Amino acid sequence: MNRLFFLLLLPLWSATSAAHAQSTRLNRCTDAQGQSVYTDRPCDSLGARSRLPPPAPTGNTMPRDTLGARCPRRLSELVEALRTGIVSNDVNRLSSLYLWSAVSDAGAQRILGQLESLARRPLVDVVPVYPSQALASSQEEGQSPAAQGSDPESPAARHPIGLRLEQTLPGSASRASTVLGLRRQYGCFWITL
Repeated sequence: MNRLFFLLLLPLWSATSAAHAQSTRLNRCTDAQGQSVYTDRPCDSLGARSRLPPPAPTGNTMPRDTLGARCPRRLSELVEALRTGIVSNDVNRLSSLYLWSAVSDAGAQRILGQLESLARRPLVDVVPVYPSQALASSQEEGQSPAAQGSDPESPAARHPIGLRLEQTLPGSASRASTVLGLRRQYGCFWITL
């Protein structure tokens, strides 16, 4: 008899404990000013909206705002990623910025060796490299660009064609300079050697 009574009370007890657990649930909300609010009431009752915590990354994935999850779409992003890779001595980060299309196995080994030596050197600066001023040197004295049949390129239209890494050799103050080619492909900026 006791066993039958216990089996009848078990579903009722489970339902009340689930309701109690749900009533003590903590809700994470965002109010109209953008502030986080934590409450045991529904967010709508406070004039706020529900905000879930960001999902935890699974496995060996990078957060979505790091460069590994996307490519550098602006030149400033590429320069910052180069700086970070060199300062942290991370050849993998540098290799993620390289345009590897049409590179053979032997070429890839050579390039990785060069990137590794770049990562070991202390960084001084990253300087944009612009196309040479061939137009100015080819102009004859007293003749305008219009008379020569070419339009002068405005300074605003000039875009860098490469990046020069100003570094020092490890353990010394000797200057080392490396020019990286700049390519735009797939809507992203890439480096080449």
